[in-house]
Amino acid sequence: MLRAIAIILGIVLAAIGGVIAYRAYFLEPSAEFLISSRGVRELPDTYRTIEGIALLIVGAVMAFFAARRKRYR
Repeated sequence: MLRAIAIILGIVLAAIGGVIAYRAYFLEPSAEFLISSRGVRELPDTYRTIEGIALLIVGAVMAFFAARRKRYR
C-alpha cells in the first residue's frame, strides 16, 4: 500500500514540476528585461524554471525507486 502511494506521489510531483518549469520558461511573463545597445531582450524566470526542473527530477526518482522491486537474498 505504501509503495503504491509513493509511486503515485512521485508521478504527481514530477508532473507538477514539469508544468511549473514549462510555464516559467515558455508561457509566463518574463521576470526581467535586458536592455543593451542592440535592443531589449526578455529573460525567463530562472528560479521558477530551476524549481520546476528540481521537482520533476525528485518526483521521477521517487517514483522510479518506489516502483523497483527489491531483491532479497
